Amino acid sequence: MRSSAMCVAAAALLALSAAGCSGSPPETAAAVAPTHAPVTVRVDAGLLRGESAATVRHFLGVPYARPPVGGLRWAPPHPAAHWPGVREAVRPGNRCPQTEGGPGQPASTDEDCLFANVTTPREVAPGAKLPVMVWWHGGGYTSGAGSDYNADRLAAQGNVIVVTLNSRLGVFGYFGLPGLPGSGNFGLADQLAGTRWAKDNARAFGGDPDNITVFGESSGGMSVCAALTSPRAPGLVDRASIASGSCLLDWPTGGLYPGAPRQTPYVPLRQDQEDGLAAARSAGCPSGELSCMRKKPAADLLPLNEDFADHLTYGTPLLPLNPATALREGRFLRVPVISGGNRDEARAYVGGAMLAGVPPITAKTYPAMLRTTFGDDAGRVAARYPLSRYASPPLAWSTVISDASWACETAASDRQLAAHTTVYPYEFADPDAPDVNRMNIPGLPMGATHATDLPSLFDLGGKYLLKTKAQQAMGATMVMYWTTFARTGSPNHAGAPKWDAGTVRGTGQLQFVPGRIRETDVAAEHQCPFWATVR
Repeated sequence: MRSSAMCVAAAALLALSAAGCSGSPPETAAAVAPTHAPVTVRVDAGLLRGESAATVRHFLGVPYARPPVGGLRWAPPHPAAHWPGVREAVRPGNRCPQTEGGPGQPASTDEDCLFANVTTPREVAPGAKLPVMVWWHGGGYTSGAGSDYNADRLAAQGNVIVVTLNSRLGVFGYFGLPGLPGSGNFGLADQLAGTRWAKDNARAFGGDPDNITVFGESSGGMSVCAALTSPRAPGLVDRASIASGSCLLDWPTGGLYPGAPRQTPYVPLRQDQEDGLAAARSAGCPSGELSCMRKKPAADLLPLNEDFADHLTYGTPLLPLNPATALREGRFLRVPVISGGNRDEARAYVGGAMLAGVPPITAKTYPAMLRTTFGDDAGRVAARYPLSRYASPPLAWSTVISDASWACETAASDRQLAAHTTVYPYEFADPDAPDVNRMNIPGLPMGATHATDLPSLFDLGGKYLLKTKAQQAMGATMVMYWTTFARTGSPNHAGAPKWDAGTVRGTGQLQFVPGRIRETDVAAEHQCPFWATVR
């Protein structure tokens, strides 16, 4: 269960879409030998009428599953019902139930929310079989929607099909009870069902059903990583990209935000069911009856959402093993993977907690926080991260947690992936990245914190946030890396710095800084050999 401080921190992290922009997106190239692509297409449930823009086509708010309401609340997703005539697909569907996440991310209590949004190039070559990229959004498993991520640049510049998905969140997506099939993983089941829908209907949009890349960030990345360990992945996923979502993420006490308990993204089935019984009692169903819970209005259950944040459940048919264990044992789908994170991941979490009013991080509290988190190793950590090196105690603490709980866990995950498959490791390190988290905290510059990589690939809320020419050039290069990877399984393409595959030694990652994309020993920069000796 997360505290109110974390709720506010999470909300701050998700206020993505209202930021202004001063840049202009680069021009996009049309496909080779194009013909005008139709705006009306037939998918398995009927006809869709989308709309054309300057460089792309949009098909928005497309149901990929039946509404999970009534007896389908806390049931596996069922295929969407057929509709008569032509369905208009020009507006996004409902957001899944969630509290307000910030400007442009309104609250919702509408459970009819399992929708996909499809973006294709406007011009499609006859007989084209374009790569299909399916985006699983982040938001701590409690907020967000596929429609927050405008994929026009990916589709137009990279000549790919992009599908962004909604999935059930919080208590609606990760609730469990003893004897309830699918407990703890309804949201993940939605993501896999939406990906299956994208595969089954790829040809309708000019896509290749045999070339499916799933990619996600934060909780979406954690779900992608977990999905690679699922028996549902073979035959569905051909490539994967994990951003800020390693299977090995493990936040020690105080690691996710100051004062937080130890936490990982994954919980065993028994814990999920116990949490479900506690939630049922809180909701007025003291015996945990499913029928009682299904009668509750969504608005009455929404306050329970945060109890099921970071709550993917293992020991289930969908996730038999803890994904971290499966990764260590090499028991995962061996497809090419892009994997990485941001240099200053923890700054936004620390900033969000500060804005929420947690006890301040000061020169006096810093040593005590180190003792709480690292115990007998606190002195060694303090020697490696002395306050004298940083502009403020919050910046020192953010650096400790960015290194220990994000960068080094990701580097370890990349090494384990590299032992069995091809992995392309990276770090996003723009020191002046777009301020998607909209925090202005003296002594705590956001830098390349959590989620600041997203504007390089997406126009968040339809806004192009890359301001400088160097950022725009790097964003265009990143778009081509990711879409080339979706096409071929390797991100390398003409005119871009070479991106070498990772090794079990893990000594090289491609680091993205505007004007300087180069291979760097990111693990050494984050002192990962030292952190391997701590805890």
